[in-house]
Amino acid sequence: MRRIAATPRPNWEAKVESAGLTWHTGEQPYWNESAFYEFTSQEVDTLEAATNELEKMTLAAAQHIIDNKLYSRMGIPELAVPLIESSWEAEPPSLYGRFDLAYDGVHPPKLLEYNADTPTSLLEAAVVQWYWLQECFPQRDQFNSLHERLIALWKELAGYFPGRRIDFCSMDDAEDGMTVTYLQDTAQQAGLDASIFPIDEIGWDGNSFVGPGDQPLGAVFKLYPWEWMVREQFGPYLAKADTLWIEPAWKMLLSNKGILPVLWQLYPRHPLLLEASFDGPGLMMAWAKKPLLGREGANILLHQPGKDVETPGDYGEEGFIFQAMAPLKSFESMYPVIGSWLIGHEEGNAAGGIGIRESDTPITTNTSRFVPHLFG
Repeated sequence: MRRIAATPRPNWEAKVESAGLTWHTGEQPYWNESAFYEFTSQEVDTLEAATNELEKMTLAAAQHIIDNKLYSRMGIPELAVPLIESSWEAEPPSLYGRFDLAYDGVHPPKLLEYNADTPTSLLEAAVVQWYWLQECFPQRDQFNSLHERLIALWKELAGYFPGRRIDFCSMDDAEDGMTVTYLQDTAQQAGLDASIFPIDEIGWDGNSFVGPGDQPLGAVFKLYPWEWMVREQFGPYLAKADTLWIEPAWKMLLSNKGILPVLWQLYPRHPLLLEASFDGPGLMMAWAKKPLLGREGANILLHQPGKDVETPGDYGEEGFIFQAMAPLKSFESMYPVIGSWLIGHEEGNAAGGIGIRESDTPITTNTSRFVPHLFG
């Protein structure tokens, strides 16, 4: 695994926009092709195997949480429990998820967290970096079958959706809107009818959830966290309606940072895990304090002997977990985190590709940059 400096393509902004990435520059470029990461085939195999193994482990952890009623330990409200348990038993469709991994090409990947409910940076990983590869390094390869897998999975799931239709909704912002627009496109390529609208246009008519024009909602992909959904005005009706939600409510168990100490309890000293605890750092010398429901690197405290680094934010009322400091290696003064994607939950074959975001600090935030990769 190496970080290699590169010259950005002429007019790269227009090129990534043509691939759908309209949100590519803020105070600094979010999409960064002035460098790329190069892997060996063996390193890609390692990441793929680790992702499939972690998928198996996290599903076992979800069953353990349900069996042992660990909901309050994870800050999950009581009104969400019936939704979680009924969706776990019914096994409704689940589309995707993203493990965030620390990896240096030498030591085993380490799980930092699991974005199981509302992961973003999908378009960048599935499409934008693929076009970059085809233009800049057409003879090389990329760990990336995300686009094809998404279309294939929509086709497989079509029978679950009334009238072969699924609606997409999110908050009305650039990043989330870009993600659901891409997913809508993959669903339509799979032959599904689909529409897209802001989530605040969902209503309750007394019997069912409805969208714009009071159209009943049979199946909805919502890029909106379940922990927010259950606290909305329509939250009490979620268990009463027949609407099929993707991602399903049981994903609340996996997107919660509380999954990390549960995994450590079930698989102590597993090479893919970092020590984690609900009760404090214990004997850990260097550790991260993370809010159970935190997002985008907010409210994280990194502690090392003699040095603390903390990020601001609005999370933490729900509680925290403590996780051993990840061995993030600096590449040219940058700290990469590998987002390893799952498409579906086919045992041993869910891993679909990676995207890399890097920061100039060990904490990945919403300003961290996306950098393409290749191998072979």
